[in-house]
Amino acid sequence: MRKRARIIYNPTSGKEVFKRALPDVLIKMEQAGYETSAYATQKVGDATEEAARAIEAQYDLLIVAGGDGTLNEVVNGIAEKPNRPKLGLIPMGTVNDFGRALHLPNDIFDAVDVILDGKTVQVDIGKMNSRYFINLAGGGKITEVSYEAPSKLKSIVGPFAYYIKGFEMLPQMHAVDVRIEFDSQVFEGEIMLFLLGLTNSMAGFEKLVPDAKLDDGKFTLLIVEKANIAELGHIMTLASRGEHTKHPKVHYHKAQSVNISSFSDMPLNVDGEYGGQLPANFLNLVRHIEVFSPAQEDNALLIDEPTQSE
Repeated sequence: MRKRARIIYNPTSGKEVFKRALPDVLIKMEQAGYETSAYATQKVGDATEEAARAIEAQYDLLIVAGGDGTLNEVVNGIAEKPNRPKLGLIPMGTVNDFGRALHLPNDIFDAVDVILDGKTVQVDIGKMNSRYFINLAGGGKITEVSYEAPSKLKSIVGPFAYYIKGFEMLPQMHAVDVRIEFDSQVFEGEIMLFLLGLTNSMAGFEKLVPDAKLDDGKFTLLIVEKANIAELGHIMTLASRGEHTKHPKVHYHKAQSVNISSFSDMPLNVDGEYGGQLPANFLNLVRHIEVFSPAQEDNALLIDEPTQSE
C-alpha cells in the first residue's frame, strides 16, 4: 500500500512562489511513491485544524510549506496527538527561524529532496499554558516586533525590517515587576523583557540563543533587567552579534520548566504571534516531534552559527 502525504501550505507566503511550484512538487512526491494531496490555508487557525484532521485521516507524512507562523499552527494541531506523523518543512517565510535551525535549504525542490532523503531528528517543543511553540516565546514590548513589522517592509528588506521596527519601539518599552520561577531558582525584580528559546533566533536576530540545542529538554531563559534606552540599544546591538549574554543586565539560564507572574500587564509572544498577557507557565516537551533534516544526528541539533542567509 502506498504511503500518503498531506501538504499544508500558506498560498501567500514567499510571494506565492510555492503556489506556482505546487504541481511540480506533487509530481515529485508521486514519483517518489507518495500519494500526495494539498491544502491551502485561508485564515488564521486553518493549518491547526487541517493538521489535526490529517492525523485522524492517518496520513503517513505531513509537509508544511510556509513561514514560522504556519509551522506553529501545524504543531499546535499535532502536539497532543499520540500518533504524530513525521513532519517535513519547506521554508517559505521572511525569516524561517526554524528552517535555519534544521539546516534546511531555501530552494523548494531542495527542501523536498531533504524530505525524500528520509533523515529525521527528534526535537523539543514548548508549551505555554495551552499553546505550543517550536522556536521562541517571550514577553515585553520589544517582542511585539515580530508581528508589528509591516508586511510590505518585510517583503522589501527582509529580516532587516525587524531591526528597523525594534529600534523604533525602544522608546515605548517600560519595566515590569515580575516573579520568575525556573526549575529550583527564583528571579524577582523589574525587567524589560524575557525570552525562552528552543532555537537560536527570532525575527532576524540570529544569535539570541548562541548555545541553543533542539533536543536537550531545556529552554534557554534570557532576562533583561530594567534599563534605559541607551542600554537597551546597546543590548540590541550586542544581540545582533551574539554578545548580549555578557552584558551585566542580561541573565542567561537553562531551564525545563518556567513559571512567570506579575501584577502588571506584559504582552506575550509565541513564535512571532501575540500570545496574550502574563501569567504564564512554560514546559519543555523533550523530543516531542520528529522532523526531516539534512544534517547528521551528531551535529544537527547544536546551533552555533547561522547556516544560511535568507
